Amino acid sequence: MDRAQGTRAAAASAQSDLLVARNVTKRFGGVTALADVSFTIRRGEIYGLIGPNGAGKTSLFNVLTGIYGPDGGGFDFDDRPLAGLKPNDVAARGIARTFQNIRLFANLSALENVMIGRHVRTRANVFGAILRNARTLAEERAIEKRAHELLEYVGVHSRANDLAKHLAYGDQRRLEIARALATDPRLLALDEPAAGMNATETAALRGLLENIRRDGVTILLIEHDMKLVMSVCDRVLVLDYGRKIAEGPAAEVQKDDKVIAAYLGGEVTLNLKGA
Repeated sequence: MDRAQGTRAAAASAQSDLLVARNVTKRFGGVTALADVSFTIRRGEIYGLIGPNGAGKTSLFNVLTGIYGPDGGGFDFDDRPLAGLKPNDVAARGIARTFQNIRLFANLSALENVMIGRHVRTRANVFGAILRNARTLAEERAIEKRAHELLEYVGVHSRANDLAKHLAYGDQRRLEIARALATDPRLLALDEPAAGMNATETAALRGLLENIRRDGVTILLIEHDMKLVMSVCDRVLVLDYGRKIAEGPAAEVQKDDKVIAAYLGGEVTLNLKGA
């Protein structure tokens, strides 16, 4: 390969990178939650993040989405730095997330929950809201239409007018995803979306994740359900005590001795063979 070809190849590779994390470090007092963690998420993939409890997975999500500031290193998203941005600014840049513990507005309807998710894409100001001018009303109609579309997309449209607290657990999880999708993300970060789901609900979630990726949204997935991770993720990052111990295709990572010793264990690995 000549120099020109090498330059073009490098450029093509760089363009495929949506998120680049370099030496991300986070400390809480004397505890190091993340230590020099580096990884790359490519456009259009489902990227898994796994590790035992306390490995630093949620801390990484919180640093990525602006809830915590890093003590070292940082992230580039679409070739622009994220360090120092507030959560709403991170969302406006194109990263949306869900939480390990469901955080819906319990006393609002499913439809209203998704409509709230559109706030980072709205343009109406306080004067428009007060005066109820034509532009504001048109935007409100568009927001409601989009919210209905997303509820149908995730499979809970029949519950659109029900209060979020009255939805079944699996429907609440899907509603959270719909609300995150309402921000029009390029990267959707999901923190244990299958937690508490039964086998049927998990299978439906897998189909939804594949649809989201098919429709152009890259996914970062924290999940303890190893069968789901290994069946849906293109590549996987493994953390242990805040440090990266493995990264690569899911089929290879589950065979890594360090991963087996730190997290998976013989019983889970055996179960995966039948997945």
